[in-house]
Amino acid sequence: MKAILKSLILSATLAVGTASCIGLDTTPYDREVDLDFWNDPDAALEALNTCYTYLPSMEEVMYSDAATDNAYTKAPNDYTESIGNSSYSTANSYVLKIWNNYYAGIRACNEMLDNIDKVPSLTTDLKNRYTGEAKVLRAYFYYQLYSRFGDVPYIDHVISIAESQSIARTPKATVEQNILADLDEVLTGNYLPASYGADDKGRVTRWAAQAIKAKIYLFDGNWPQVESVTKTLMNEGGFALFPSYSGLFEIANEGNSEVILDTQYRPVSREQNLMYAFVPPSLGGYSQLSPLQELVDSYLMIDGTTITQSGTSYDKNHPYDNRDPRLKATVIYTGNSYTLADGTEAVIDCTPGAEKDGYGYSSDCTATGYYIKKYWDNTYRLTLQSGLNPILIRYADILLMNAEAHAEQGTLDATVWDATIRPIRQRAGFTAASALDFPTGASQEQLIQTVRNERRSELALEGGRREDIIRWRTAEQVLKGWCHGFKIYGDTDPDGSYLQIEERKFDPAKHYLWPIPQTERDLNHNLTQNPNW
Repeated sequence: MKAILKSLILSATLAVGTASCIGLDTTPYDREVDLDFWNDPDAALEALNTCYTYLPSMEEVMYSDAATDNAYTKAPNDYTESIGNSSYSTANSYVLKIWNNYYAGIRACNEMLDNIDKVPSLTTDLKNRYTGEAKVLRAYFYYQLYSRFGDVPYIDHVISIAESQSIARTPKATVEQNILADLDEVLTGNYLPASYGADDKGRVTRWAAQAIKAKIYLFDGNWPQVESVTKTLMNEGGFALFPSYSGLFEIANEGNSEVILDTQYRPVSREQNLMYAFVPPSLGGYSQLSPLQELVDSYLMIDGTTITQSGTSYDKNHPYDNRDPRLKATVIYTGNSYTLADGTEAVIDCTPGAEKDGYGYSSDCTATGYYIKKYWDNTYRLTLQSGLNPILIRYADILLMNAEAHAEQGTLDATVWDATIRPIRQRAGFTAASALDFPTGASQEQLIQTVRNERRSELALEGGRREDIIRWRTAEQVLKGWCHGFKIYGDTDPDGSYLQIEERKFDPAKHYLWPIPQTERDLNHNLTQNPNW
């Protein structure tokens, strides 16, 4: 809303500032304005491309997990530390940034949709495609808003300053109904292609629209619809798990068979610098963002047992041995390494005081005893500048959604397992039958927990954990008490000898929804506040 106001006010100021003795409808000679912009045959495409810039950034994707039990950030300002420990307020700058970004994206989509009929020489097919892309992006932006704030103002056209200062919040159910209607229009009308050529890499396809629809139903717990929509993607989408789990996140493999939607970066022309915030000092980083012990402990043993299960082979003195291979691909622990551009391995030593990268050696070192490996890009330029894309939705997520829908409905059997969980684990590197075969005799609740944990391991640090613990209503359990770093003390010390990082609190009567930013309520007194804020 604030971003909308700023844009509208700026436009109004420019209009007044350029007025003199010439007619107000005369196009200025020195710049392009709304009076002639939409007369350009390329105007719709240019406006649509602007909409894509509001997709989640690499920063948002990775810092999102620091508001969960997966990660911790030691930087409180403009990031998610205060959300993770529930100390944030109605004046939180990160909450405001998220609100502003997605409403700016919605306004950009509305601007294009309101004006596309003015653009000359557009074929019907191209007009439908551009309309479909904008409506899918707008639906995704609204999903990002209501999954955090609940009821939010729903706007489907460019509004005036007066309207922006008086519009009320729309019930979440109505927002959801509206964006599902948009997605259905796009899908049934065949507005979007199933894929694009190289020149249109990164645009939303009909399958991206279908996947966003699945996400909406998933957050709502509409299991029959989740099952139906994901089944269509599995049967008709033509996607496949990329053979290498770690390779998924390498710049050489962008746009592979698993990627359904990602945010587009490009070396030099549009780069992100998030590696600076998570790699060790020896590689030029300062580790502002670090994995937690809780995430590390969630990974299975290679035989499919948990580290606490009776009969497990877990050895607390060699905690990373014989673990789910995705742990090694996601988290840097002592002895793990980054592959450098020349093919050599940079082995990292996280032990306390170890020179350069060890816990406590300097303020640039990890706060938890772990560094992040996922999204390491060894093709980086200069000061860790990278053109690597964050993946927003991928095929493994579709398989996991399908498995979860079946588990919740009590229909997860060997056939469903073999079509969903088994291939995900095979790709990860599991080979033992005890890890790959359907767990015969498991209760429905055990199967639900198995799928949930699989989801956490497969999608760790990809920005989805917040949505999961919110929709499962488990945030009050996992964000309560101390979160931990690696084992550092003797066995007789508190918390099983693990480093105490931060004591967290979560009030279920308050924190399942973010507050409406107070600056927005100051501009618009019709915006009500969420409970207990």
